[in-house]
Parts: sequence; C-alpha cells; structure tokens
Amino acid sequence: MAVLTQQFRASYAFFERNMNLIKRYWSWEVVWLVYSTADCLSVSFIGLGMQQISGSEISNTSYIVLYLLIGTLVWRFLSQIFYWITDLINIERWEGTIEYTLMAPVARITHMTGQTAFAVVYGFIFTGVILVITALVFKIDLSNANLLGGTIVLLSGSFSFVGIGIMASVLPLLFPERGSQMTHVFIALLLLVSGVYYPVSVLPEVLRKASVFSPATYVLDGVRKALLEGAPTAQLWGYVWPVLLMGAALIPLGLVIFKQAELYAKRSGKLHRNG
Repeated sequence: MAVLTQQFRASYAFFERNMNLIKRYWSWEVVWLVYSTADCLSVSFIGLGMQQISGSEISNTSYIVLYLLIGTLVWRFLSQIFYWITDLINIERWEGTIEYTLMAPVARITHMTGQTAFAVVYGFIFTGVILVITALVFKIDLSNANLLGGTIVLLSGSFSFVGIGIMASVLPLLFPERGSQMTHVFIALLLLVSGVYYPVSVLPEVLRKASVFSPATYVLDGVRKALLEGAPTAQLWGYVWPVLLMGAALIPLGLVIFKQAELYAKRSGKLHRNG
C-alpha cells in the first residue's frame, strides 16, 4: 500500500506540473481555445452551406451540421490527448528539466500515468467548453441523444490514443530539432482514414481497409450512433471493445518503444535542453 501511495503521489506530481503550466501560459490556452472553437464552427458551417454548394434542396441540413460537429469535437478531443503526450519531451526541454526527469528514480509508467491522466482530463474539459459554445451557436437539440453512452465510447477510445501518443513521443526524443513536427504524420494518417468529416465508405478500398486499424474510426461511429440515433449504451459495446483492446495492446507497446528510445537517447547524448 505504501508503494502504491508513493507511485500515486509521483504521478500526481506530473499532473500538477501540467496544471501549473496551464496557469503560467494561460494566454496561450485562451488563444488555442479561440482557434479551436473557430475551427469547429467553420467546419460545422459547411453543413449549413451544403444546399447552396450543391444547388439543390437538402432537407436534413441539421443532421449534416451535427454529423460534422460530432466529428470535429471527437477529433479535437483525441488529438488533444495525442499532442499533450507527444509534447512531453518538448515541455521538459522548454523547462530545462529533461535530464532531471528522465534520470530521476521514477518508473516511466508512473511518469506517463500522470502525463496521460492530465491529457485526458484537460482534453475532456477543453472539448466540453467548445461543445457548449457550438451548441449555443447552432441551437442544437440533444434531448434524444445518449450523452452517457457517447461519453463512454469517447473515454474508451482515449486509451488507444494514449498508446499512439507514447509511441509518437519517441520522435521528439530522438530528433530534437524537428521531432515534434514529425509527429503530425501520425495524426494526418489517422485523420485521413478515420471518417472524421465523411463516412469511411467513400474512401478508396485500400484506405477503407486501413480504417479498420484506426481506433478513431470506432470512436467516431460509436459517438455518432449515441448522439445522432440515441442508441442505448448496451448497443455501443461493439464500438467500445475494439478500442479497449487496441489500448491494451498499444499502451504497453508504446512504453516498451519509449524505454528503448530513452536508453538510446541517454547513450547518444540527446537529452540536451535545447533542440
């Protein structure tokens, strides 16, 4: 019990460190919130403009708006988790603590637990604020939506993105100059095949087959099923178990990959403070 308490406190220390960073750079968070909200609104307005774009009458414009809105918000949440984890190394370099953190007698899983817990909590709150704003702008009626079921699917999918984020954080560790930019490749490929703004059925066959391996595909389908159709929570299990299974595989794999990259970085002297 004493060991578990100690590990929990160590994990919370990293959680608290990120909270203090948010407080210190609050102006950047405001800028990012405004940008993210504007981006979400812009994509959703495409739904309202479909009738003018197509030149023919569309009776279910509100459905299209909500379809695009759900895709944007879900993707914002998942990518927020991804970027908070991949920025792990950059934050340490900015703060000048990368050598101390990675050389400290703290288990890497303890370190990552605090980092990922913050990423999930922060992403959930951040996305919730955007949801409230967009719901007010578009006067969206969610009275028949299964919000609980959608939330369960969303949180279940976060585990997979934690694993992907841990693996991608190896890039800024090994490539201090451009590693953080290289992580965008992960997000770009997942964005392409996951059906964020369109059904995966419109993709070429090769990309449709690739979409099966993206956890975001299941999360998006499950959340849309819950919010657009009001599907009962029990019917959403088909979307939950694949992402839980992916998370169970990706998180340990990510930790193993990160550990090997960390050992290499220490041997090759890549733990310098400035990239």
